[in-house]
Amino acid sequence: MREPRLLPWARWIVLGLLALFTLVPLYVMASSSIKPLRDVQSGFAWIPTTFSLRPFSDIWRTVPLGRYFVNSLVVASVASVASVTVAIFAAYAVSRYRFPGRKVFTVTVLSTQMFPGILFLLPLFMIFVNVGNATGLELYGSRLGLIITYLTFSLPFSIWMLVGYFDSIPVALDEAAKVDGSGPLGALFRVVIPAAIPGIVAVAIYAFMTAWGEVLFASVMTDESTRTLAVGLRGYATENNVYWNQVMAASLVVSVPVVAGFLLLQRYLVQGLTAGAVK
Repeated sequence: MREPRLLPWARWIVLGLLALFTLVPLYVMASSSIKPLRDVQSGFAWIPTTFSLRPFSDIWRTVPLGRYFVNSLVVASVASVASVTVAIFAAYAVSRYRFPGRKVFTVTVLSTQMFPGILFLLPLFMIFVNVGNATGLELYGSRLGLIITYLTFSLPFSIWMLVGYFDSIPVALDEAAKVDGSGPLGALFRVVIPAAIPGIVAVAIYAFMTAWGEVLFASVMTDESTRTLAVGLRGYATENNVYWNQVMAASLVVSVPVVAGFLLLQRYLVQGLTAGAVK
């Protein structure tokens, strides 16, 4: 059956509009980051008349961007590693074993994604404060508290996604590993995990990006010493002025790790999401 003649043109028009919708904000951000502040405040010009790289050097002095960068990197990395580690064992148990409450557990894990995150802000805040008062373990205002917070967000989706991916791996591989003398953990580490690398990488990227760009909980659960990049960018706005060129320059700098990681691992991300979705 032949396609209508207008269909290819309509497809290109839609793709072109989507490309403009994505690229125009990026161009505005990039062009504003190389302008002096007076040129940004006076009005936006599509073609800059004055170029300056000073905003990229000033961003490190206006606010402690380096400290915020380290905080975000530590929190996002540890949260993603913890999420992947716990999700692997939980998803393997759900995928390979039939135990009482299995369906209830799966539905409960998935249902947590239906609630907006702001509903958990006050309960988590009270839990962290009460735990600190009772045990002396400071969770509020610490990196550990923020890591636990992001773990609770990314873990349910990570488990659900890995269950679908593990289900797509034949059980015969596990049985072959057990015949060779491996136990359940041996089969998991020697057979299942190597075959599930794309799904695991996809989960790790999702958990990392969730923690890297989150603002609401980071603004409440941190103090000046543990503040992350997403919250630290507010430091470029003072009572009298907003350094828009530095905001744009800092936004470009903090986007580099996520974009670079996504481009390097894009193949695994697409394979992991596709396999889980098909299953």
